[in-house]
Formats: sequence, C-alpha cells, structure tokens
Amino acid sequence: MSSAQPWPLEIRLRKSTAVLEIDFDDGASYGLDAEYLRVESPSAEVQGHGGAAKPPPVAGKRNVKITGVQPVGNYAVRLTFDDGHNTGLYSWDYLRKLANEKDTIWPAYENRLKEHGLGRS
Repeated sequence: MSSAQPWPLEIRLRKSTAVLEIDFDDGASYGLDAEYLRVESPSAEVQGHGGAAKPPPVAGKRNVKITGVQPVGNYAVRLTFDDGHNTGLYSWDYLRKLANEKDTIWPAYENRLKEHGLGRS
C-alpha cells in the first residue's frame, strides 16, 4: 500500500506508565501520555460542536488511564479512558500532530485551565 502519509506499524499501551506508544513506517516513534490524550480528545465534547466556541478545557485528568485501544477502519483508533470517555477518534494524522506540537499544545492547555480557574488534579 503506497501512501504519502506515514502509517503506524505498531501501537502499544503501556498501562504501567499510562503511555500510548506509536511507531510509524517512516521511523518516527512517539509516546503520548493518557492525560494529554484525554484533554486533547478530538471529540465534540472537548473540541466543541461544529462552529461553536470551544468549551472550557477538560480539568482534573492528571491520573486518568487508558483502558482500551480499538482500531477504527484503517485511519484511527478509539481510546477508552477510565473516566468513561470513549467518543474521540484519534486519526494517525491527529496523533502525529499531538506528538509533534506538544510543546505548543500543552502550554496552551495549561493557560486555558488557569483562565478558567481549573486545575489538572
């Protein structure tokens, strides 16, 4: 299968460290922690519905765990978290974006928490 986009070769859930590890066919490997994946879920609950304003950030997820990883077609995985959240479909492109842009996305999330008087715990 020829594709311009890198393709995941292996996805591993490290329950002991709450990290989802992903190896791509271009040699890139990423480890994304459960809290980060939960608070940046691509779901409408987290990102907002349609053109509506983005809702307040998801707070209090410092200790959240991933309890399931389910393939969705050939383009994404559905992650299930121990807080019951399971509606986000994490495409390969979105997972790479989260990994590659964490230095920007994470501080923006922390700033949004502060703006709303919320915390990670």
